[in-house]
Amino acid sequence: MLSRYSLPGFGSKRRFDDLSEREILALAISSEEEDGQIYAAYAARLRDPYPATAKVFEDMAMVEDMHRRSLIEIYKKRFGDVILPLRREHVAGYYTRSPVWLVENLGLERVREEAADMERSAHKFYVDAAKRTTDADTRKLLGDLAIAEAGHERAVERSIERHLDGAARGEEDAAAHRQFLLTWVQPGLAGLMDGSVSTLAPIFATAFATGNTWTTFLVGLSASIGAGISMGFTEAVHDDGKLSGRGAPWKRGLASGVMTALGGLGHALPYLIPSFWTATAIALVIVFVELWAIVWIQNKYMETPFLRATFQVVLGGALVLAAGILIGGS
Repeated sequence: MLSRYSLPGFGSKRRFDDLSEREILALAISSEEEDGQIYAAYAARLRDPYPATAKVFEDMAMVEDMHRRSLIEIYKKRFGDVILPLRREHVAGYYTRSPVWLVENLGLERVREEAADMERSAHKFYVDAAKRTTDADTRKLLGDLAIAEAGHERAVERSIERHLDGAARGEEDAAAHRQFLLTWVQPGLAGLMDGSVSTLAPIFATAFATGNTWTTFLVGLSASIGAGISMGFTEAVHDDGKLSGRGAPWKRGLASGVMTALGGLGHALPYLIPSFWTATAIALVIVFVELWAIVWIQNKYMETPFLRATFQVVLGGALVLAAGILIGGS
């Protein structure tokens, strides 16, 4: 949500309920100006990867500028040319905007959701402001703006129809899906495969060599955490994403590191159970689930044929598992 509410009386902030009509108008002007700048920032950010959606946000920025001009005209008519420098952060109990437009590689759907939240909070402000105003012209303008904000969803739909025809929308959705795969799914899948398969040999070799569940758990824990840190850093530093378009390095590193650690911890945690054979049986079941989860992800998101994914993952995992058991039992 973009709405954030400050505590009444915090610092030198004014309470919204104590604002005069002049201050309410000044606040509305600065709010429309900021919202227009946010939409323009979204348009600039989306212009290269999603040009049609960028045009939608350019239209929204123009609408906000029209609202700002209308508010300035009535402000000058009632209170003169000097507009009070009152902004959202000066008012307690008033919504503010989180700086999500500064986030690199912000998802297309997330941008659209944030824009919808902006319109809802602006609509609420104008409804509340209109109730506080006694001047007929000002009250009419604020009421009209409230209706306009409520109708922005329809305006956006019309803009989408104008700029985002079926082909353009399909292309942008496909590009957004591809970005999701490159930034999150692919690094996460690589991490899960590495964590699940590479830790099989050391964990089960330790288990069958020592017969000690606690020692096996410690080996599994250290192998999983170490592999997660290694994979995360490797993914994050080897490609900054600017040329490849694979997304922010920290996102890819996070996905790869976390999934690597989880892949190993899945069959290490059962060895917290003191009974060796019980722990081993549960660990083997978890290994089976992990390998089939990898097959499912490859088939669903990476479009790898099911039989080929099964052969590659299950066979590879089985060979590593067998190697660990044989080495530990020798």
